[in-house]
Amino acid sequence: MTYNTEQRTALLNFLTENPDKTFSAKEIALSLAGKNISKSSVYRNLAELENERKIKRITKAGSNESFYQFFDNSECKNHIHLSCTKCGKIFHLESKQTERLVSEVEEADGFEISKSETTLYGTCKECGTRN
Repeated sequence: MTYNTEQRTALLNFLTENPDKTFSAKEIALSLAGKNISKSSVYRNLAELENERKIKRITKAGSNESFYQFFDNSECKNHIHLSCTKCGKIFHLESKQTERLVSEVEEADGFEISKSETTLYGTCKECGTRN
């Protein structure tokens, strides 16, 4: 049984206020330092929220660290995500593009893509223009 403690509520509020970003557990703990939430409470609640499929755990290329993103909404579950490897921002692939990609892969290879579990990595427009 999961209890809605003050710490869990603070963690969930932080993640829902930043749905297009990913954070490491350390970053989350630092952001919530003033809310009287311990590191162990952050880790425990992240594990529980992941099991409940309210958040998504992501491992980025070149890093052994896990990052977390709010995921408990239908918009996220019906889109393929695009993740900028420079700034870390997460975007939704447009619905038409998502459906076209999913359909083409399934038709060509018989492979069914899990939209909610798929993230494509690259560089966003904003970071691409900074070069």
